[in-house]
Amino acid sequence: MEPRRLYRSVKDRMLLGVCGGLGEYFNIDPTIIRVVWAVFGCTGAGIVAYIAAGIIMPQNPGM
Repeated sequence: MEPRRLYRSVKDRMLLGVCGGLGEYFNIDPTIIRVVWAVFGCTGAGIVAYIAAGIIMPQNPGM
């Protein structure tokens, strides 16, 4: 069994593919993650966290 890796999504993306990648990793709908991230983004720290995740997470090489 191959270990799961966290990647930015190539096929399910709106901006950087972070929420799509998290949805694929946790096997849940990325829309739920986007809504939670939007609420978290209203604090200001969410925007910085999203940009940091977009820089740190590699793009999925298999797609």
